[in-house]
Amino acid sequence: MRNVTLRQLRVLNAVARNGTVTAAAEALALSPPAVTMQLQQLRDVAGVPLVERSRAGMVLTAAGREVLDCATKIEALLRECTASLAAMAGAEKGSLHVGVISTAKYFAPHALAAFARAHPGIDLALSVGLRDEIIEGLRHYDLDLAVMGRAPEGLEIEASEIGEHPHVIVARHDHPLARRRRLTLADLAGETFLVRERGSGTRGLMERSFAAAGVSPKIGMQIGSNETIKQGVLAGLGITFLSAHTIDAEVASHRLVVLDVQGLPIIRTWYVMHLRERALMPAALLLRDFLTSEGRRYLPRRWHRPGRDADTALTVAPAVT
Repeated sequence: MRNVTLRQLRVLNAVARNGTVTAAAEALALSPPAVTMQLQQLRDVAGVPLVERSRAGMVLTAAGREVLDCATKIEALLRECTASLAAMAGAEKGSLHVGVISTAKYFAPHALAAFARAHPGIDLALSVGLRDEIIEGLRHYDLDLAVMGRAPEGLEIEASEIGEHPHVIVARHDHPLARRRRLTLADLAGETFLVRERGSGTRGLMERSFAAAGVSPKIGMQIGSNETIKQGVLAGLGITFLSAHTIDAEVASHRLVVLDVQGLPIIRTWYVMHLRERALMPAALLLRDFLTSEGRRYLPRRWHRPGRDADTALTVAPAVT
């Protein structure tokens, strides 16, 4: 592979992402014959087929996936080199690609906006996705940093704490259980739960919590977004287990209430993470340090506990008077 070129690797990446030579050519502003020629030259260098046709379009062979993995690491190293050179020149420049799980979108953009105002020379890109998608972004060097609640298994990760992340059970304001006190998870066994899709960190935490209590929740509907789940609860389709940070506005307006359940809220932690094998460039170091020192300020304060830089306690539905 000593004679491989960046253009050839970028062509392979474009074909893998777009599925056809024509679409890859459009993405790269090249002609289809030019893309085909680059693929052929790369195949000659590698000595084995890197792509093959399928009903779904052009897909990578095992060898192609290996080459693409190498290509993504090369692109990441080039970005890091660019940032290092900018730092050596005394300029606060660089680019960062940050991934956040969907639950973190309720506070992370506000923190990133503050960082961008403080460091206008740094270009930020933000991706919001499921936990598994963000993990893959880290794995394949697509993301410099990620914000999530639990380190992924199978990856060597460096994680720095941002702040507390409580999870609660939520119902519509007029739900029969809204004013009950000291409920148990067993008391909720007959309730219909609206849940996130499998692969969601919230769904996984809910399942582990109920399993530890020996309770099997009644799953009524699987929904792919927190916003749609909230609308389902408001419509009376059931109750839900969610991050408290996702329901701040609805609780403040008294449309949703947090049920008083023993053992809840379950407090987890938000972290900013990166691959241990990747040395953070100056821009990434700045953002990591900003999130660990200032990120807690952008978490909804309603859900902080006394003694943790907060002046308000966790809020549940008012008691019966």
